Amino acid sequence: MSFLELLGLLLALSVAVHIGCAGAFIAWRGGARPNQALLVGASATGTAFALYLTAVGAYQ
Repeated sequence: MSFLELLGLLLALSVAVHIGCAGAFIAWRGGARPNQALLVGASATGTAFALYLTAVGAYQ
């Protein structure tokens, strides 16, 4: 794995975590309990990262 690929992977992970945090915060502010908001954020993070990895796999 080259250095540029590693940086791209770290950027994708960072973006996925930010999406998850935003999703959890929105769910929490929308009235969900903290544990439910955490599950929403975790699923948003997993979905965003899975979409990125799927796109990279299809591209190569």
